[in-house]
This record gives sequence, structure tokens and C-alpha cells, in this order.
Amino acid sequence: MTDWPILSTVTFLPLVGVLLLLFMRDDGPNGRRNILNVSLLTTVFTFIVSLFVWIGFDNANPGFQMIEKHDWLNSGISYHMGVDGISMLFVILTTFLLPFCVLASWLSVEKRLKDYMIAFLVLETMMVGVFTSLDIVLFYVFFEAGLIPMFLIIGVWGGRDRVYASYKFFLYTLLGSVLMLLAIMAMYWQSGTTDIPTMLAYKFPPQMQIWLWLAFFASFAVKMPMWPVHTWLPDAHVQAPTAGSVILAGILLKLGGYGLIRFSIGMFPNASEYFAPLVFALSVIAIIYTSLVALMQEDMKKLIAYSSVAHMGYVTMGIFAANQQGVQGAIFQMLSHGIVSGALFLCVGVIYDRTHTREIAAYGGLVSNMPKYAVAMMVFTMANVGLPGTSGFIGEFLTLIGVFRANTWVALFAATGVILSAAYALWLYRRIIFGALEKENLKKLLDLSPREQLILYPLIALTIFFGVYPAPIFDATAASVDLLVNNYTAALHAAQNVALSMN
Repeated sequence: MTDWPILSTVTFLPLVGVLLLLFMRDDGPNGRRNILNVSLLTTVFTFIVSLFVWIGFDNANPGFQMIEKHDWLNSGISYHMGVDGISMLFVILTTFLLPFCVLASWLSVEKRLKDYMIAFLVLETMMVGVFTSLDIVLFYVFFEAGLIPMFLIIGVWGGRDRVYASYKFFLYTLLGSVLMLLAIMAMYWQSGTTDIPTMLAYKFPPQMQIWLWLAFFASFAVKMPMWPVHTWLPDAHVQAPTAGSVILAGILLKLGGYGLIRFSIGMFPNASEYFAPLVFALSVIAIIYTSLVALMQEDMKKLIAYSSVAHMGYVTMGIFAANQQGVQGAIFQMLSHGIVSGALFLCVGVIYDRTHTREIAAYGGLVSNMPKYAVAMMVFTMANVGLPGTSGFIGEFLTLIGVFRANTWVALFAATGVILSAAYALWLYRRIIFGALEKENLKKLLDLSPREQLILYPLIALTIFFGVYPAPIFDATAASVDLLVNNYTAALHAAQNVALSMN
């Protein structure tokens, strides 16, 4: 345990940036530059501080570390923070992506820049808070509060149909969360605590687990998003500004996957086993159906958004395979997808800033005058397809192995998604990058600027590094995943023994 409250520091540091921004003026070139500099410094500093969480993390300890606990609300609900191997890397991913979002907005956001940056910094606090909360009420507060800044980012700075997309995003996510709130109240009455580590050890009655599982699933399935409650995501992505899409794909979708691991598998093992076939079916439909839909898209962002739904299908399958490979693969897939899909949206932003269109048909032959861009786009496209040597391959491969051990047929159908993802990703790449450079407006386009290189090159390096050497991630997650899977299996064995003794 550290002497200073490192998790609270990482969680609330962005709010210091918000306080500074509130007292700044955003008119004139100097005001604009100051706002961008303060936002960038805040996010970079938060990322550097968050690295101390990883440095001080003990990989061999499967439990929660860096615990902070203080009474809150005087009703047994406490301000309780901590991370284990499952949540720690998501904190790093969140703080890592935020500086790229600030850099991506450097030129593209023209109106109300101060409010825009404040929304992002508040959102960062909420997202980190979700991953560090060890009290279920605190988790819920952070989980829900993150909706508000994202709603504003899409609704104020988005595209033409931004209001429709932001309301759809808000209502879909809120509807699932209301059920989760009811389930949290029921769990509090049943177990007498809101403490997540205590609840993980508490055995909820099997009949009650089913209802609790469904309530939590309603919330997390929308957040992931799973088929058929995925339709808000393409709309939200298309309308969101570039940085909004990066955060939406990179972090917000992961809140659902993290919730499924922490609550559904961790607290309701009997119900999770009971509903696993349903999740497998929905995941397979998501992988195949949304990949086919992606093939039909004419808008670049919509295509990448549908590919995200397909990739999250692998994650849900891996989680509910509930074995080491499946869960490890799901966590790795989420982290990899956070980097790769975020990078793909940044790539779309690069050419959108130049031409102000996302129509695939408006492009062609960009390799002629944007070779650096073509290389960057190629690395991320290949990682999205799951090419060996990129981080995208390892997550997909492991989840498929985990699912194969649980159910061969599901793995067989899911594997077709690999072929389909290659089809739409390569089709997109060929249409934009190759071919003859015929359109007049494209002949004047300049290659990546130094700022854009600063954004994309670190992401390329990480995509390849974790594709070749994934050990740092697996070392951090292994002990916690082992504990989770062992507890899950033990709970199922105990339930079987009870059932046998009653017969």
C-alpha cells in the first residue's frame, strides 16, 4: 500500500485542470492556445501519475491493492477505492488516450473550446472512477455521471443530426441503468453491504441471482453494446467529433465489459452459467450480422462503429466462456481495441479535417500524396482484422481458444467473423488509399503534419509492441483472472453438490 492516495489523485487530477480552465478566457488566439495547453498538460500529467499505479502494482497479488476507504453517507456506503489486475490496466488506458483526444481537437473544434475541454476532463474523472470504485454505489455514481459529459460532447459539438444521436445514446444507456439501480438496492438489502469485495465473497441465492444478472446485463449489454441494443452506437459515432469517437470506442464501451467481468461473472456465477448460451448466441449474431452490415456502409465512421460491435462480440463470448483463456483474451481484446479503434477514428479525423466528408466514395488514391498516412492506416486496419504480429490478433485468438473449450460450435461460427472483418476492413482501405488519384480536391492534400505524427506514431508502436510481446498485460491480469475463474468454478461445483444432495 502506498502512503499517498494515488487512486484518488489519478481520479480527481483532471478536475484541477477544470478549475484552471474555469478562470480562463477563451477569446482570441492566445486564450485558445492557453486552454489547449492547460488541457494537454493536465491529461499528460494525469497519465504520468497513473503510471505509478502500474509501477507500484504487485502482479502476484490477486486481490485489490492501493486501498483507500473512508465513511461516506453514514449508511454503510463508503468511499472505497482500489484496483486489481482486471481494472488497473483500464485506468492506464483511459489516462493514456486523453492526451491524444486533446491533440486531435487542436484545430478541429472552433466553437466553445473551453466548455469542450472541461467536458473531456470531467469525463476522464468519471471513467477512471468507474474502474477504481470498490463500493457499488460509488461505482454506479461514476458509471452514470459519465453519461452527462458524453451527451454534451455529442449534442453540442457533433455533426448535423447530433441532437438525435445524443438523445438516443442517453436514453438507451439510462434505461438499462435504471434496472441496475434496482438490482443494487436488492443486493444491499440481501447482503447488508455495498462493499464490492464483500459482495464478491457473498453467495446470493440462485433464484435471486437470475433477476440480478438480468438487471445488470440490461445495463452492460447496452454499454458494450451487444446486438440488438447496439443501434445507438453507429449514430453516436457518426455525429460525435473525432475525440468523442476515440473516447466512445476506446473507453466507454469497455465499461460494459468490465462490469460483466466484475459483477456478472464475479457475483452471479450460477446465473452466468445459466445464461451463457444466450450470451453466446447474441455474440455470434453480433459478430456475423454487424460484419455484414459494415460491408454495406458508405460512411467511414459508421463502418468502424459496426466493426466495434463485432469486436465486442468476441469480448462477451470470452467473458462467458469463463475460463482463463477466455477472460484473459477478453481483457486483452478490450485493451487492444481501445488503442486500435481509437487510432482508426483518429485516422478518419485526419482526412475529415482536410476534406470535411466521411463518404468512402469521396476518396481514392491517397497513397500517392499521403504515404505516411497510408502506412499508419494500414497498421491499424491490419490490427483491426487481427493480423498476427499486431495486438488485435492476440485478443481474438485467445477468446476463440477459450470459447472453443466451452463450446466448439460457437467458436466455429465466431471464427467466420475473422474472414468478414478482413473483407470490410480491406475493402475500406483499398477504396480510400489505393486506386488512381483522380479527384481534384484530393491532389492538394498534405501528408501527416508533425502534430498528427505525434498522435499516430505512439499508437502504431504500441499496436505492434503488444502484438509481438503481450507479456506485460498478461502478467498484470493473470493472478486476478485466476482467482475469478477459480471462484466461479467453485461456486458452480457447490451448487451442483447442493442439487445432488437434494435429489
